[in-house]
Amino acid sequence: MPSPAADARHAAPQIVNTLVIGAGQAGLATSYWLAQHGVEHQVLERRDALGGAWQDRWDSFYLNTPNFSFMLPGLTYDGPEPDAFLPRDAVIDLFRDYAQGIAAPVQLGTEATRIACEGGHFSVETGSGRFTAENVVLANGAFQRPRIPTASADLPRHVHQLHSHDYRNPQQLPDGAVLVVGTGQSGGQITEDLLAAGREVHLSVSSCPEAPRRYRGQDTFYWIVQINLHGPAYGINGLQVEQLPSPAARFMCNPLVSGNDGGHSIHLRELGRRGVRLHGHFEGTDDGVLAFSDDLAGRLEMVEAGFGQRLKPMADAYIEAAGIDAPAAEPPLDDSWLPAEPGARLDLDAENIRSVIWATGYGLDFSFLDIPVLDEWNYPRHSRGVTEVAGLYAVGLPWLTRHASATLALVGEDAQYVAEHIAGP
Repeated sequence: MPSPAADARHAAPQIVNTLVIGAGQAGLATSYWLAQHGVEHQVLERRDALGGAWQDRWDSFYLNTPNFSFMLPGLTYDGPEPDAFLPRDAVIDLFRDYAQGIAAPVQLGTEATRIACEGGHFSVETGSGRFTAENVVLANGAFQRPRIPTASADLPRHVHQLHSHDYRNPQQLPDGAVLVVGTGQSGGQITEDLLAAGREVHLSVSSCPEAPRRYRGQDTFYWIVQINLHGPAYGINGLQVEQLPSPAARFMCNPLVSGNDGGHSIHLRELGRRGVRLHGHFEGTDDGVLAFSDDLAGRLEMVEAGFGQRLKPMADAYIEAAGIDAPAAEPPLDDSWLPAEPGARLDLDAENIRSVIWATGYGLDFSFLDIPVLDEWNYPRHSRGVTEVAGLYAVGLPWLTRHASATLALVGEDAQYVAEHIAGP
């Protein structure tokens, strides 16, 4: 007897003008604007509940951007704590309320498995049926495929391994020390979570830049948003996609900050003083002994210099050009602390390390696309979200049009442009 899934695959396809793939912030913002323009559409979400990728964060997670960053179409924060930070569950609830408030036509538990061009339209296959659409908007985001180094397969079997995507709390890990690989926002925050639980932590340092939580009287993200929105009017274009040095730069790390405890900076040397054992970049393993780059001192200097080389000059230039009365910058930290040993090699058993958390980021996943529209970086070829394939669009990817394209603050503008393109004149 045919299964329900088989019946769905052979049933007549549902016909819809526009399909939006993903019901995270990009998909919901797109749905809002499509509704404003009277475009009939359906939003497909592979998860069984609304809340997007925020549901994949650990228990103690707080949003890294302040409340004032909620600038989704139809949802702008106007409460008493614009500089506060929401915990994970509150963020999830907010998105569920937002979807209900804008009456987004979301179909949950529906994962797109193949999208192809057929007969002048798009054929979209899912686990629960087929669709025919005139337009498709890729809004499934950048947090799709956890990246884990291939060398992870060489670690001893008794060492518990998981990606930050699957980390929830220290209690899910076996007793013993923990190695965290990667110092982006996830790696830094998970390290602090483990420290708070009294765990012994080793940390492999990547190249993600540190940044002050606040700069010249405002949260650093405030200046990032202002430069994104208004910088070009003053000739400050460093956060626009056209100024990227190469396509690879679209995947650069976000500044190392945290929204926990009211929001704070994360300083790697300070973690070292608190007992975290710092190591260089992870390079591989041989019979339970891990090798790291022997450049920890230089790596820490590089991480600390990142803000001063890129964001700080742009913020200062914008403040001056816009005539903003902002306080002077605080002097940089004068910190030369280094561990007694550089930690280029690490014997897992000797150090009683029983867990490794790979905070090594994500890769884009458009494996369901049966359309030749991706570049060598697996990124859709497009102009302002309009791909080179008529009727196919993208919203919510990093650096779609500028630095903060995928954020709560600015994803709505890209979604509006795409919706207007779909609606036509």
